[in-house]
Amino acid sequence: MSLQDTSKSANCTAMSDVLNRIGDKWSVMVVGMLGRNGTLRFNELKRLINGVSQRMLTLTLRNLERDGLVTRTIYPEVPPRVEYGLTELGKTLQGPISELWNWSAENHAAIIDARAIYDARADAVARVEPRKVVYVGG
Repeated sequence: MSLQDTSKSANCTAMSDVLNRIGDKWSVMVVGMLGRNGTLRFNELKRLINGVSQRMLTLTLRNLERDGLVTRTIYPEVPPRVEYGLTELGKTLQGPISELWNWSAENHAAIIDARAIYDARADAVARVEPRKVVYVGG
């Protein structure tokens, strides 16, 4: 199926479904880290992904595994060793995610500057034209 015709409901549904999974920051980080580092254990991933909680990483890995993007391998050792890696489908995301990371690094400063300009302009307008508050009795 091609997503060229966005007027088709099925194409919009497909895009929404995929973006709901890979569009959140933790999924992007997990796929990116596994793509850059290969197979990793849970705590290795947690150390590499700044700010992710244990619960959020667990949920993200579970969802990525459910969608066929990540494999979970349990080794029968004491204590058990669990490793995560990208599936062949997950590996196809490496290119787009690397490009997104590169684009983010190259353009982050410009985005910060644009936000500051926008916020300053919005603050100036708010000072000149304060919003009227209307109270409706009930």
